Amino acid sequence: MTYENILYEADGRVAYITLNRPEKLNALSNELRGELFHALKEAEADRAVGAIIIRGAGRAFCAGYDLSPSREAGDDSPYVNPRSLLPDTNTTHPAHYDWSRHVLMANWTIWELAKPVIAQIHSYCLAGGTELASFCDFRIVSDDSQIGYPPVRAMGTMDIMWAPWHLPMTKAREFAYVGDSFSGADMAEMGWATYAVPGDQLVDFTERFARRISNIDNDMLMYSKRAVNRQYEAMGIRNGLMSGTDVEAMSKHRPAAEDWNSRLREQGLKAALEWRDGPFRDFRAAKASQHAERDVAGLDRTDATKAGKSYTD
Repeated sequence: MTYENILYEADGRVAYITLNRPEKLNALSNELRGELFHALKEAEADRAVGAIIIRGAGRAFCAGYDLSPSREAGDDSPYVNPRSLLPDTNTTHPAHYDWSRHVLMANWTIWELAKPVIAQIHSYCLAGGTELASFCDFRIVSDDSQIGYPPVRAMGTMDIMWAPWHLPMTKAREFAYVGDSFSGADMAEMGWATYAVPGDQLVDFTERFARRISNIDNDMLMYSKRAVNRQYEAMGIRNGLMSGTDVEAMSKHRPAAEDWNSRLREQGLKAALEWRDGPFRDFRAAKASQHAERDVAGLDRTDATKAGKSYTD
């Protein structure tokens, strides 16, 4: 298949899916997401493939969901539902304030794949990028990457409340409440990342890890993945994540939500993001305050004054 927003290749037992919007830090447009899920199913159907790696082109793994007006897929895209312009993942739930339910059910595709999926993460993995990565079976990160969910500062709760399933309780709260980013090394120590390695070793390490897994036959991998998944389902992971989507929808109806919405309408996305993150002096605000005194609570830990110029979600 021909894709415009991702790259797909298979090399022996490993398939590589590369998010390919480097100029947007691989922000997840609807068309990109549709192509991603299609490529995952292509790899699933290829009996020669034993493991799948998702990675990002350019300066970052993924900056989150694309919030720009151009985020919607075109009417002629074969990878979206033509009535909703959302990725066609069997059901799209395009109802009012149903975005979080849609992204949960879309990412659940990865959960149900028979083959293990590995996220190879460098630089930024933010918001929707963390949701995509959290549904992968493994996450291998550069130790200096930045993982966070800044939309919780003004927009709404996490679309997919994965934090309590992957992090210690107090850190799950910090991640979900404050929106600060944690380094790849931090996330490995807390258990979210399978491994954190130096950035110049990330590609080689991830490939060797994938090829080691793919020594095992496909059916055995499928049964092992299914056995682990069903244990978490018995503990309630699916119901827990789904209930989180209801809370996310409610959070967008709180009185202060209009502060964000009005700025977005009247001043545009860039200004709204700068307003959201300004008090924290990180992400977008880092450029404006790079000479200011470092913030004790967040920046000393995350080194966020070195954050890039922008991200999307």
